[in-house]
Amino acid sequence: MADTGANSAGLGFLERFKSYCRTPKGFILVAEIVLSLIILICYAASRYGGYTAVAICEMVFAIIFLIVFTMELDKQFGIINWVWSDLIRAAIGACVYLITSLICVIRGAGDGALIAGGVFGLIAGLVFAYDTYTIFLQIKSSRQHMAAPNDDRV
Repeated sequence: MADTGANSAGLGFLERFKSYCRTPKGFILVAEIVLSLIILICYAASRYGGYTAVAICEMVFAIIFLIVFTMELDKQFGIINWVWSDLIRAAIGACVYLITSLICVIRGAGDGALIAGGVFGLIAGLVFAYDTYTIFLQIKSSRQHMAAPNDDRV
């Protein structure tokens, strides 16, 4: 899952972080974290602060996976299937952001911060959905590569 490509055994955390953030997966995770932070600020500034839990949870989960993939802990802890865990995290994030954001945009008449949080939430839902799609493609391609070769003999 860590797409760094280079040998990062001797690098410090900051160098690993910078190199991982330049990968497509790292960029998506950073975008998810930044969007979740913006949504958190918007929801906290609105009259209805109850939606902040969604942004906090998704931001924390994205930070955890960013640290795991940056430090290549996914290769050290093989007992957890990190790709499937990331797929589930991204799919739930997309669904939850899309649902709560639609509720906030529809309900937020007169509350500009709630509407702004809803609009950013819709964008975040699309980013999480794109992340889900890319992870799904990765799982699909890895299954095709791991498939046993067919033996034509009967």
